[in-house]
Amino acid sequence: MSTQPQQPEPSAGAVAEPERERDLPAPGTAEAGGTGPAGPGPDAAGGPARPPGEADEYAVALAELEDRWRRALADLENLRKRHARELERERAAERARTAAALLPVIDNLELALSHAEADPGSIVSGVRAVRDQAVDALARLGYERQGETGVPFDPARHEVVNVVEDADAEPGTVVQVLRPGYGATGNQLRPVAVAVAKRE
Repeated sequence: MSTQPQQPEPSAGAVAEPERERDLPAPGTAEAGGTGPAGPGPDAAGGPARPPGEADEYAVALAELEDRWRRALADLENLRKRHARELERERAAERARTAAALLPVIDNLELALSHAEADPGSIVSGVRAVRDQAVDALARLGYERQGETGVPFDPARHEVVNVVEDADAEPGTVVQVLRPGYGATGNQLRPVAVAVAKRE
């Protein structure tokens, strides 16, 4: 007969005693896959930290790009200012050229007025000569005188001021120039003011 005490068999319906838990690593340790004292692993958010030398290279490259960007902005601002100065100089030069073209006209008007005191009849021929000189000055500036009659009405060149009945003219034909125009189509100083024939 055995002298070992026998364990009593569990009775029906009794809950069996759970087995002893294995020795598991504590949560948060390296063995448990958490973040231990050494910090996050390579798969943690943010990735691994860059070595100090590589971080310095990035800082140098960033500083160089920022310097180039600031220089480009300064160059652009200088270019804008220089363009504005040159544009103003061109405008002043163009105004001076236009005024210089009108100076002979003023001189001849003064000459005509001075001769009119001695010979009033000469004022008409003097004014006509000054008018011709002014028209020539406008032509040299690119605005030739336009004042033809008997040509078809062209809305790009003409401005209708009056419509008249004229049995001798084709309908839509310019029969009278009321005010001459200056400049060709696309480069007009002003259009020709005309009277146009209409159908009866």
